[in-house]
Amino acid sequence: MIDDITQVESLFNQQLTAGFSFETRINKWGVVSAWSRLADTEQLLPAALAIKQLGGRLHTISAYQRLGGEPTDIHEIAYHFDLDGSTLTLTVFLAAGQRDVPSLTPVFCNADWNEREFMELYDLNAVGHPNPTRLFIDENIDAAVLQKFIPFSDMVNAASTKALWEKIMQQRGEKS
Repeated sequence: MIDDITQVESLFNQQLTAGFSFETRINKWGVVSAWSRLADTEQLLPAALAIKQLGGRLHTISAYQRLGGEPTDIHEIAYHFDLDGSTLTLTVFLAAGQRDVPSLTPVFCNADWNEREFMELYDLNAVGHPNPTRLFIDENIDAAVLQKFIPFSDMVNAASTKALWEKIMQQRGEKS
């Protein structure tokens, strides 16, 4: 509902420092979608608390590299929320070398898995996460080891088979 999204934008204006963007669209069926890009990772926790205050719930979190094709140290994290049928995607930017973002697990317990996943796959840090252990890759293996072969953002977009094979063959000095 547009009222829920309007309330979120109003709370953001009251509680967050300047510098965030907020865009709302309503499609021809009346479905409301909103996007907000935060200016600073310090705005993430207050924004999540505002969404929770209005009865919103966290769907999932998507971490990705901003530049495609080659591994990069620049990331974005998109937090996808539902507010009574309306969607809100809240995005934070992590500049090169920036690794820390506040954990949302204390506010939305279902953030646990997604935060552990992006910590493991991208070597990012969800500060204040109650259980920052890895999910799949052994603790003795370097963080973000898969990035050395193919950016995870490419892998999940079904580009992995051909791209990974070409990189392996190139490293071996063979033609694919």
